Amino acid sequence: MEMLSYGFMQKALLACLLLGLVSAVAGFFVVLKRLSFIGAGISHSAFGGVALGLVTGLNPLATAGVFALLVAVCLGWISHRGFMSEDTAIGIFFSGAMAFGIALLSFGNGYYGDAMSYLFGNVLAVSTGDLWLLAGAGALVLLFLLGTFKALLCLCFDEELAYAAGLPVELLYYGLMAAIALTVVVAGKTVGIVLASAVLVTPAATGYQLSKSYRGMLGIAVVTGLLSSLAGLWLSYRYGLASGAAIVLCATAIFLLSFLFSPRRKVLSFKKEKESAIREKTTG
Repeated sequence: MEMLSYGFMQKALLACLLLGLVSAVAGFFVVLKRLSFIGAGISHSAFGGVALGLVTGLNPLATAGVFALLVAVCLGWISHRGFMSEDTAIGIFFSGAMAFGIALLSFGNGYYGDAMSYLFGNVLAVSTGDLWLLAGAGALVLLFLLGTFKALLCLCFDEELAYAAGLPVELLYYGLMAAIALTVVVAGKTVGIVLASAVLVTPAATGYQLSKSYRGMLGIAVVTGLLSSLAGLWLSYRYGLASGAAIVLCATAIFLLSFLFSPRRKVLSFKKEKESAIREKTTG
């Protein structure tokens, strides 16, 4: 393809493939454990780390990763120990971290136009250094999630059963929070931290609609994540669309189709059955 003849497009393609794979696997556990709101809170909180990196001259993805990890561990500790409700803790950290980032950028003496690319994503601007950082973060996420797959499944299915089985529940929970935080880093440069929660949830939700088994759900989530990332990249290149928005729109479109044809919902089949019943009454 013509677009792959450019070096920046080759880097963008690798970043999109990495995003599709990592976000789908992490999102699988996010959806099963019903952590979608926590994922959104962590992703938006990462803006504080992005701002810190831009002001200090450090790599914004690296500082965003550290910041997101701290927020994830704090959120996990507060919500898991029951000190306050989960949504309250997320609301406080969400707004506080965003305010911290905005204050840093307004306090610094300079123009930080790159902040927009981290907020809304710009996969075409991924550098070689960014790609190595994303690959490292993605590898850590996949190693942990796939290495503890059965234990995490037990945790997501029934936490009390996981305790009874002697599993390190708290360690697994904090590890899952850290994996979500690192996935946000992978998504930060591609779809942006504002839309990072969408690529976490949507592919896995699509898998949930179309499969009744865990492995089937995970497989469909990975295919959806990869397909939407590649389709979004092509749309971004072909029509000049924002890469993050294009990827998320593709994932959303696939989800809507899965919802209509889902064996769980049977939206279209129910409509056809209703129409046939009405037809039988009118003809009979």
